[in-house]
Amino acid sequence: MEQLPTYDDVVRAHERIAPHAHRTPVLTSRLTDAELGLSLFFKCENLQRMGAFKFRGAFNALSRFDAEQRRAGVVAFSSGNHAQAVALAASLLGIPATIVMPHDAPAAKLAATQGYGASVVPYDRYTEDREEIGAALAEERGLTLIPPYDHPHVMAGQGTAAKELFEETGPLDALFVPLGGGGLLSGTLLSAGALSPSCEVYGVEPEAGDDGRRSLRAGRIVHIDTPATIADGAQTQHLGAHTFPVIRDRVTDIVTASDAQLVSCMRLFASRMKLVVEPTGCLGLAGAAALAERYRGRRVGVIVSGGNVDVPRFAELVG
Repeated sequence: MEQLPTYDDVVRAHERIAPHAHRTPVLTSRLTDAELGLSLFFKCENLQRMGAFKFRGAFNALSRFDAEQRRAGVVAFSSGNHAQAVALAASLLGIPATIVMPHDAPAAKLAATQGYGASVVPYDRYTEDREEIGAALAEERGLTLIPPYDHPHVMAGQGTAAKELFEETGPLDALFVPLGGGGLLSGTLLSAGALSPSCEVYGVEPEAGDDGRRSLRAGRIVHIDTPATIADGAQTQHLGAHTFPVIRDRVTDIVTASDAQLVSCMRLFASRMKLVVEPTGCLGLAGAAALAERYRGRRVGVIVSGGNVDVPRFAELVG
């Protein structure tokens, strides 16, 4: 296994991506603060290029390709946001991209991935193994496989969102981070350890897909069936061999949120902050709301991981 990333890797990743990634805003909401009794700071990665934090890790990973890798191309597997991120980064860097996507991926994510010029290979997320498909394509075509979370360069890139958050807010008492495969959470933990060491960091995953929480309790990576949840960006079956050790050693805890809680947070973002946030992107706020009493009157960060949701689906959920 490759060496685990450090905060120095996050710093170098930030230097690589800075000319290309948006430095997304950190927003606040007085009404939400008053309701929850917290001073909340929202790092709005739903306003990142291609609509999610995933651009950070994808661009950092692809920018490190050598000339031969760039000529041959990249392959990735993703339910949507990593797909778009790799497709966009590859387009910017002139690298051919092949993306393995589930046949039921949100239409907006599929269209955007193809719009960035990537070739899409569909699969059934409930009966086929995307990791096996991606590895086979890499072997057959000489492509470099960049997984959505379990890669040191991806993890370091994702950590740049929290780096920017802490640079803007200063130290925080707690930080809530959406958790799927652990790329964002592990990268965030590296930045928190360096910039706000007393900050308590929580991963928040769907109630139906609590493999991260189970893994933390068991002290080993626990595999689950694909969870049925509206948080499609967190329908992962397990944490990664690279992400798990960082999470195990550094995270304060992992909590869960129900689909109903995510819908409630979608409504709050839309009505109070005029933000379109996808269900997965609401995990952090749902976690902060659940533990609000513990941090009453304190400074709490929330990473809003993405905003890629089909308009009809958004209207159906929040209407």
